[in-house]
Amino acid sequence: MRMVLVDRTRARYAEKRGGGGVAVTLQESVALSPNRAPDILEIDQALTRLAAFDERKAKVIELRYFGGMTRQDIAVALGLTEATVKRDLRLGEAWLRNHLVSEA
Repeated sequence: MRMVLVDRTRARYAEKRGGGGVAVTLQESVALSPNRAPDILEIDQALTRLAAFDERKAKVIELRYFGGMTRQDIAVALGLTEATVKRDLRLGEAWLRNHLVSEA
């Protein structure tokens, strides 16, 4: 699912004559930039970096948010305890949040 979303976003940005961009005035861009949510490509890059650092945490996050699996489902699929999945989600989310904020 992650790759489907990433490929779709890349295709939308690659379109001719605008590439999915939205025209905004300078005043609007200044007002929007501090609270802008990361787009799917930024999240994909951050997850790839997390996987290089800790592959299990990246896999747990991917299954939760892109696969829609519950903690229990993830634990069964990866052969982990639910406590480990909960901890990996918490730490992985914190790592991603920190990484995405530092790039903004």
